[in-house]
Amino acid sequence: MNKMPLAKFIRLMPKVELHVHLEGSIRPETLLTLAERNDVALPANTTEGLQEWYQFSSFAHFIEVYFAICNCIRTPDDFEFIATEFLRHQSEQNIKYSEVIFTPYTHREHVTFDEQLAAINRARQQAETSLGVRMALAPDISRQVRPVETSLLVADWAAQNMGNGIIALGLGGPEVDNPPELFQETFQRARAEGLPSLPHAGETEGAKSIWGAINTLSAVRVGHGVRCLEDPELVAFLREKQIPLEVCPSSNVCLGVVPTLAEHPLPKLLEEGLFVTISSDDPPMFDTTLTDEYLRITETFGFGITQIKQFVSNGIQASLLSSGEQRALESEFRTQFVELENELGL
Repeated sequence: MNKMPLAKFIRLMPKVELHVHLEGSIRPETLLTLAERNDVALPANTTEGLQEWYQFSSFAHFIEVYFAICNCIRTPDDFEFIATEFLRHQSEQNIKYSEVIFTPYTHREHVTFDEQLAAINRARQQAETSLGVRMALAPDISRQVRPVETSLLVADWAAQNMGNGIIALGLGGPEVDNPPELFQETFQRARAEGLPSLPHAGETEGAKSIWGAINTLSAVRVGHGVRCLEDPELVAFLREKQIPLEVCPSSNVCLGVVPTLAEHPLPKLLEEGLFVTISSDDPPMFDTTLTDEYLRITETFGFGITQIKQFVSNGIQASLLSSGEQRALESEFRTQFVELENELGL
């Protein structure tokens, strides 16, 4: 197949995204605006300088940068601003639906949980009306929060706001020395209120972390999960249960989970019959977009249009949309796929 029409198909096709962080989606130029607005000093005052700052030496360095970015968000208007910018960029990629992670506890000193949500919801509702793109929210808890009981505040608040833009509870941050089991009570409480569990696992820790996310936190999807291949029993379990993995290839390379994209386990995950979706994680921090992720894996692994469409379909099926909304979106996407294929001669 000619690569040019396929690349154009990827750029134009409708998409969904299930693993993308709101704070991690702030572009350098937007971050500079926030820093100036709130009188926050950054290590660089140009977009080029910030891009150099984003060259991560370790996961710890990434977390340091991530929290420095969060420190630039100080007001409800800032939240509305970054959410508006995020949704505009999603629209530019024809990403029709996104399930978006944000970390409310990180911002509590400046903006209350309710103020954060209200501001993001203003942007969400405006984008749905003006751009035709939708977003749902999965607030997460940093594994570094101490005392751990503090995480109950986030879980209770998130459960109270189901139906107000919030659809799930996540767990992020450094896996090393912060196992899922620490947060068992928190996630039990959220699930008792009907809030699904979307923890990160299997990124900087191996199979044990994924088992913990499944057995202790009852994960309905696993954020990353690429290190499941270290445990054949886990691979068999994931295959049998078809628990979706939110795979973010460029993120895995930038954070040293894998040495290069060519060595990424994505083809092996598919060979094992696992349920894989594709996302961008923290796109500007990893010099990517969801569109770029699809282009890169197509170029690197030789995927054809059938596999690309399957990844998109997997994203719809793995989403927390209702079954009726999933069917409607599948139907809409199939129609657009056919139109694009005919237009591009694919």
